Formats: sequence, structure tokens, C-alpha cells
Amino acid sequence: MTIQKKQDGGKLAIALEGRLDTTTAPELEAEVKELGGVTELVFDMASLEYISSAGLRVLLAAQKTMNKQGSMLIRGASEDIKDIFDVTGFSDILTIE
Repeated sequence: MTIQKKQDGGKLAIALEGRLDTTTAPELEAEVKELGGVTELVFDMASLEYISSAGLRVLLAAQKTMNKQGSMLIRGASEDIKDIFDVTGFSDILTIE
């Protein structure tokens, strides 16, 4: 998986490409642990092919952090990824555009 970050003041955009699974989730987890000063977090999932429960766990942790300090948005998720969010109930937790 490839992670590209762009920060502009309090806004952080993270673009994900490839598969977010047990192998790659720790890499993203390390990135989102450092959210100090971030008030707007955007995940661009246009190039994300797959997400596992390990990836969902990282998104949930990021959402909990952002609930305290700002907002989080999921953008560009494919229908397959959106289906996973629906089945797991994450559609009710996350803001998906």
C-alpha cells in the first residue's frame, strides 16, 4: 500500500492506494497516531482496492481522535469499499462522501 500525506495548516489529506489489510494497517496506524493540531482529516480512497478489519480498526481509532479535535471525511471510496462500510456498520460512524 502507498500512503501519500498532504498537510495544509490544520487540514491533513491522506491518499491510500492498494490494499489496507493486516500487513499494511500498522503503517497507516503509525501515520494517524500523530494527529496533533489536525482539525480536518480527509482520507482519499479513490485508489484503495481492499480494506480488512485491521484497516477498519485504524479508521475507527482515527475517527475517535478526530471526534475530539475536529472532523474526518472519507472521500472517493469504491462501491466495494462502501459495501464493506455498510455491512460493518461503519457507514453510520464515518462521514463518507
